[in-house]
Amino acid sequence: MDMNSEDVVAEVIQRELQLMSPAVRSSVALSDALLDPEFTEVGASGRRWDRQSMLSSMPVMQGAADEGPQYVPTGMTGTVLAPGVVHLTFETVLDGRRARRSSIWRKLDDASGWRMYYHQATPVPDA
Repeated sequence: MDMNSEDVVAEVIQRELQLMSPAVRSSVALSDALLDPEFTEVGASGRRWDRQSMLSSMPVMQGAADEGPQYVPTGMTGTVLAPGVVHLTFETVLDGRRARRSSIWRKLDDASGWRMYYHQATPVPDA
C-alpha cells in the first residue's frame, strides 16, 4: 500500500530527527542504518564528508552527548521530489550557532527504508 506524500514526509522527518539525537549520533550501528550507501555531506565548516568518515566521526562530534550541546531544529518541511526521493529543509541551532540545512533522503527498497543520501549545512551569520 502506497503512503501519501504527507505520510512519507512525516516518516523522513522522524528519521532526520533521529539522526540529530545523541542516542543515534553516538551509535555507529544506529547511524549506519540511516545513512545511504552513497551518502555525502557538505558540512557547515565547508568540509566534504563521505559515509565512512561521517560514521567514524559522529560519536565524537557536538550533538552526540546527552550532557553536551544538542541540535535544536526549527521549520522542518519536506517535499516528495519523485517516488523514493524526499527533500527536507530546516534550520538548527547547536551551541548558539545557527545553520540552514537541506537533506535528500531516498528509499531504495522496503528492507533498507528511508536513508539520508545527501546533507548540506550553511552557517547563518549573526545579524
